[in-house]
Amino acid sequence: MNNVRELVLDMLMEILENGGYSHLVIRDVLDKYDYSDPKEKAFVKRVTEGTLERLIQIDYVLNAFSKVPVSKMKPLIRNLMRMSVYQLLFMERIPDSAICNEAVKLAGKRGFRGLSGFVNGVLRGIARNRDNISYPDKNEDPVKAFSIRYSMPDWLVERWIACYGREKTQAILEGSLREHPVTVRLREDLSKKQTEEWLAELGKQGISVQQHPYLSYAYRLSGAEGIKRLPGYEEGLFVVQDVSSMLVAEIASGLLETVDAEKENRTENPLVLDACAAPGGKSLHMAEKLAGRGKVIARDLTEYKASLIRDNKQRMNYDHLEVQVQDATVLDEAMIEKADVVLADLPCSGLGIMGKKRDIKYRIRPESLQELEALQKQILHVVWQYVKPGGILVYSTCTINPAENEQMADWFAQTHPFSLQSLEAFLPGALKGEGMEGKLQLFPGIHETDGFFIAGFRRKQENE
Repeated sequence: MNNVRELVLDMLMEILENGGYSHLVIRDVLDKYDYSDPKEKAFVKRVTEGTLERLIQIDYVLNAFSKVPVSKMKPLIRNLMRMSVYQLLFMERIPDSAICNEAVKLAGKRGFRGLSGFVNGVLRGIARNRDNISYPDKNEDPVKAFSIRYSMPDWLVERWIACYGREKTQAILEGSLREHPVTVRLREDLSKKQTEEWLAELGKQGISVQQHPYLSYAYRLSGAEGIKRLPGYEEGLFVVQDVSSMLVAEIASGLLETVDAEKENRTENPLVLDACAAPGGKSLHMAEKLAGRGKVIARDLTEYKASLIRDNKQRMNYDHLEVQVQDATVLDEAMIEKADVVLADLPCSGLGIMGKKRDIKYRIRPESLQELEALQKQILHVVWQYVKPGGILVYSTCTINPAENEQMADWFAQTHPFSLQSLEAFLPGALKGEGMEGKLQLFPGIHETDGFFIAGFRRKQENE
């Protein structure tokens, strides 16, 4: 890496000015510089993600110290100032003088030497007065105060306070800004010795490993840069997956066992259909839960998405997983009443994974939420037909919007031949009591997971 700050600046320009998706831009750049100095890579990742995560607060501070509003600044200067303010406010180990000097140099290098005085003056003013910045009072105006303090669009803050109250909303907002270590699902069929050897290899690479409190086969990894180069990745020992997503297979396989136990003729070769599967974490998990019996069909809309699933299938070596390209909104008549389990992890607003995709909160709009709700209903109205009478459908999203979650589950149960099933028997101890009505809502900052929603349904028999 020639100039790490210039790399950050270019990434912010691509994301904030050209509309690039943050997780894709960051991934592609870090992959390109995969063998660079780990400290430089860590700096690039932190400053880019941190600037995006704290953008509303950063712009508030800049507007308080600059005579030129952020919206009127030259795009390159605007993003140079943003990344510099992030370093001033949140990276104490970097000297203020170094941050200001590097910003001035970079402005000159990119053709804005005439604005060097402006860049230097504003940044040094913030450095001198950062402990005295006045923020809105949460008692006088909680929406504005939370919006700026947690860099969350005010309309979302207002909506969450109305849904969850001020205290719970604050916990959710704080959770969205916490460090999010990589979570992986280790194969359950590994022996104790294999697991210990894997953990030892990670330790040799300086990676901190913590077993997740919810599931014994889930681990949090801190300091893990370059997942594909970690011990066990190529051998298919683990999959990167949040615990909230792992709970889908726990619930689906548990409900399937319950259905089987009630039948005179147990389903020896169940068929599981994952309707919107990419990149395949839930499909792979279900394939593992089936332990070689039956079949999992993993579908998604495009060949690109299907290729992501195939890559993981090949790495994990699951022969009983089949990948198909299929539009979930279009009825596949050949699949009607063929599946014992349908997983419907549908397109959603993604508000539960803001800690991993930092720009989601700035992209989403109230009208786009309504469009997503309509799409979810459209897909559900198709995929329920694939479930056998007496079979299982598990609906899930990675969001914390009630209209896409609890309200959608209730709508589905009221308008389709399905009944909600208690999830209690399939949840880890820490979540007991939260899934009795067939619905589980997880929140960042409150639970040890991403924000996520799961509902379990059973299709009614003809005589019910």
